[in-house]
Amino acid sequence: MEDEPPSRKVEESGSSKQSQRQQERQGKLPRRHKEVKRSLRRPDCPEHLLGGSVHRLPEQPESEASVSVEDTAESCRKRWDRCRRGHFLHGPYPATHFGPKACVLPNPTSVMHIQDPASQRLTWSKPPLNVLVIRKIRDETLLEPFKELCRFLVEEKHLMVYVEKKVVDDGSLMTDDSFSAIRNQLCTFREGYDDISDRIDLIICLGGDGTLLYASSLFQGSVPPVMAFHLGSLGFLTPFKFESFKTEVDKVFEGNAAIILRSRLKVKVVKGMFQRNEQLFSPQENGIVLNEVVVDRGPSSYLSNVDLYLDGRLITSVLGDGVIVSTPTGSTAYAAAAGASMIHPNVPAIMVTPICPHSLSFRPIVVPAGVELMITLSPDARNTAWVSFDGRKREEIQHGDSIKITTSCFPVPSICCHDLVYDWFDSLAQCLHWNIRKKQTRLTDASDNL
Repeated sequence: MEDEPPSRKVEESGSSKQSQRQQERQGKLPRRHKEVKRSLRRPDCPEHLLGGSVHRLPEQPESEASVSVEDTAESCRKRWDRCRRGHFLHGPYPATHFGPKACVLPNPTSVMHIQDPASQRLTWSKPPLNVLVIRKIRDETLLEPFKELCRFLVEEKHLMVYVEKKVVDDGSLMTDDSFSAIRNQLCTFREGYDDISDRIDLIICLGGDGTLLYASSLFQGSVPPVMAFHLGSLGFLTPFKFESFKTEVDKVFEGNAAIILRSRLKVKVVKGMFQRNEQLFSPQENGIVLNEVVVDRGPSSYLSNVDLYLDGRLITSVLGDGVIVSTPTGSTAYAAAAGASMIHPNVPAIMVTPICPHSLSFRPIVVPAGVELMITLSPDARNTAWVSFDGRKREEIQHGDSIKITTSCFPVPSICCHDLVYDWFDSLAQCLHWNIRKKQTRLTDASDNL
């Protein structure tokens, strides 16, 4: 008897399998359990390093498939080691699958994306043309640096320079005939009246940390890169020295400079418990802050009594002089004076620090950057509260009012002098004298002196 063609056998086997599946669906035959072959993927290896799951081609033999999985696992281990060595501040992106069946629910509305700090480099799609120069006012020592910088940007770099009108109207500049030609080429604006947010390519600050805070307040949305020169008193946020400003500016214009993304807070104030229309602050009212939002007792002698909510759930009540909600950048400002920890600006977080709390167990806390905090007056509060934004625009908060705070999607890209690690620790040592003490003598020297 001759063998039947292979094609016919395949057809018959296929039809038999189809009928068997139909009987299983109808409940006539017990359902078979599929054999799941476990992959050789390293348990702690992120799925994105594997480039997806490994599928065997129809024509691929079983042995080749296992070799492919083994090769992929080995390459995954190598890439995992490189990834672990390369990320010096953040760990690798965490795996989102846990075991064979559990995973994190996908969330398309992510608040912010955590980048590898080593990849945060400034680049220009087009050469910058418009530069905003912010100068600390009421400081006569900054007149000469301001004139040198404007002269360099206008005459040598051929750029359009924007300056605040009250800076140009300074009496010392008006009477300087040698600067009149440059002054006539400057573009002026007035805070709260002229919107320059879509015209500026680069911001250069001359002064202290307040100039960077002021630059942040001018841009409620996307912020241009900020280059800050240390010409003030503290200079924690101003890493550049003005003595070599031409060389430093040229380096920034060439691109590939390290930048640190300083997160900001978006603030809403809801007036009245039953009032539905939320009023988002206009730019001059400082709705987005770089350092902190402070709620305190104001001129009252009573304790401040406010309730703190996190994503709509009551967390605690704060009794004391007030509470500070700050960014990592603001952790070295008012929050540090109130006893909070200092956090690197690249860490996505929000800090909550009580001011002189009437409780020995109330310690500062750090919450994820994506949550929404809400502060209201407690029902049994004896007085109102006052809120300020980066030390400006104080406003009274009464019963029924609420303050909603969350992380803004528009950080401040601050240009680093060296890199985002060295600059921060150098500022801690130079400005705050962090962990500076007299050196301990060696044991042999101490024993010899006895």
